[in-house]
This record gives sequence, structure tokens and C-alpha cells, in this order.
Amino acid sequence: MKESFWKKPAVQTLISSLICIAAGLFVGFIILSIINPSGSFKAITTILGNFLTRSSGPAKLKAFGNTLAKTAPLLMCALSVCFCYKVGLFNIGAAGQYEAGACAALFCAIGLKLPWFVCLIAAACAGAVLGALSGFLKAYRNVNEVISGIMLNWITLYTANTILSNPSVKDPASPYTQGLASANPKGLLPTLGMEGLFANNKYVTLAIPLAVLIAVAIWVVLEKTKFGYELRATGFNKEASRYAGMKEKQNIIVTLAIGGALAAVGAAFLFLSGYQQWATTQTSVPGMGFNGIAATFLGGLSPIGTIFSSYFIQSITDGGALINRSLYPAEISDLISAVIIYLCGFVLFFKTVMNARIAKSEEKKAKKAEGGNA
Repeated sequence: MKESFWKKPAVQTLISSLICIAAGLFVGFIILSIINPSGSFKAITTILGNFLTRSSGPAKLKAFGNTLAKTAPLLMCALSVCFCYKVGLFNIGAAGQYEAGACAALFCAIGLKLPWFVCLIAAACAGAVLGALSGFLKAYRNVNEVISGIMLNWITLYTANTILSNPSVKDPASPYTQGLASANPKGLLPTLGMEGLFANNKYVTLAIPLAVLIAVAIWVVLEKTKFGYELRATGFNKEASRYAGMKEKQNIIVTLAIGGALAAVGAAFLFLSGYQQWATTQTSVPGMGFNGIAATFLGGLSPIGTIFSSYFIQSITDGGALINRSLYPAEISDLISAVIIYLCGFVLFFKTVMNARIAKSEEKKAKKAEGGNA
């Protein structure tokens, strides 16, 4: 018998995610109304509309380009968490791996004046080493990757601040690293002519299509290759995979190393576009790595789903910065995202309800068919 359209896992995941989004937006609207009912509708439409609320066509295109430029690193962090989660590991250390990538990319670009592709490779290597360290501790000393990841997040933050405070990297008159465009133009990611499509937005670079291609590649590796099967088997049951001849310890290390490389490349995508400079005085872990966790779960733990969820989260975050600050705090978009992600914990419940309804509907149809034949 042909499987019902509504029973397909991808369809049920999509519907569940849409329910979470709708519920989150509704809760956000209620909170906006409690704070100030007069502007709540305009505020929620601004958060949703983001760049569409701009006054002119070029301004809309430029703002859209900015959102895409920030979506690329968020997508990479989401892929990092997603890849590791598929193998039964929770890579909360993606934030630290992101920092390592920023540090390596900027030091190579500004300090060593290397071209962008070398900086990308350096970032990937730095993140992979940090991820492999958590993997080694997990595989050989049974140290939970969450604990080691959190500790490494802070160690890496202050290490990055120290390295990037080097006079060859930091502008002495500013707490930020030097502007890449003036310090080393060849360290900037190429735009491939795409900036013309977004009102000459120079931050629309190779990073955007490359991040999407990497997401597709991760899906192929996990779902269509022997390597991906062995990694997922290790995540399902380490003992069984060892009994089957798989190298479970090696798989854990490799998984976290790949996850680390993905998050680190995400940082390189942002900082090598020139969109942002690293603040060597910052004392908080960048939120991009943690936002990747949100995008992963909203995307249904699918590499393809994370493409759309990453864009959605970044879009409402940018939209939240456009609301009337005299009436509402900009953090309202973060609150909406948090509610949505919290509700994602009920995805399994939503799927159970849908399957129960489908089963009842099929049972009724079967009884009707039997009655008609009789």
C-alpha cells in the first residue's frame, strides 16, 4: 500500500515546525500587546517582514543581503550541531569552535596577509582541532562533550582575544581588529558579482552559496554514504557498532572534528566578508554558536531543514532590531525565537497526535469500504 502523504516524516516535521513558529509568533504578539497594545500589530509585522519594511527597493535589497550575509555563518553553526547530533553527540562547543575559526581566519588575513582561501582552510583546521579535543576526551576518558565544550568555549574566547590583540592585528586606537578591506583586500571573500543583485551590497559573498552547498553535502554524507551510516550507527549504539567492527572511538573524534570545522568556517564566512570586526575586549561568548542549536532543532534535525530555519531565525532577529525602540525592547525577537525552540521539544508530541488522527481516519475509511462491499 502506498504511504499516505501525511505520514511522511519530512511532511510531519515541516508541519510540526510551522506549528511551533505560529505558536511562537502568537506568544510574541501577546507579550507585545501586554507591553503596549497600540503598536503590537505593527511590531509583529515588522519582525516578520524584516527587509520588506524598508521604504525603497534598493534599501530592501541591501537589507536582504545583510540578512543573507549573517545567515551563512548561522547555517554553518547549525550544521555543526546537526551533524554531531545525528551521531548522538551534543556539540555545545560550537560557540568555542566558532571563536577558534574567527581567530585563525583573522590572524591569517590581517596578521599574515594571506589570501581568503588559505584563511578559510586555517579556520577549518583550528575548529577541527578544538572539536577533536572534545572528541578525544569523550572517546578515551568518557568526559561528556557538553562539559568539555562549555569549558573550551571560554578558554578559546580569551585565547582568541589575546592572539588578536597582537599589534599586527589590532588597531591600537580601537578595541576592534583592523578593517580587513584596508588591511588585506585579498583576504576578503569574493563576491562573484552577486553584490550587484543586492544594491551593491559588498557583504554578499561566496559564503552564501557555499554554505548551502555544504548543507547539501552534509545531507549526502549522512544519508547516502557508508561513512555516514557508520557515524550514525555509532550514535545509535556504541557497543553494537564496536561489535560490528566499527571504530567507535575514532568515529566520535572524527564527528566532533568535522562539527568543529563547520562552526569555524561559519566564523570565517562572517569575518572574511568584512561585515564585522572582532572585539578583543569582549567577555561573552558569541551567540552565533548557540543560535545554531536553535536553528538545528527548528529545522527538524535535517541539514536541508537547517537552511530554511537558519534564514528564518536570522530574519526575525534582524526584524526585531527594526521595531520601535521607544515602545519595545529589541530583544523581543530573541524571546520569540526562544519560545519557538522551546515548542520544538513537542515535535514528537505533534507527530504522535498527527499519526493518531491519520490512523483514525484510515480506520473509518476501511470500515466504510467494508460496509460498501457488504
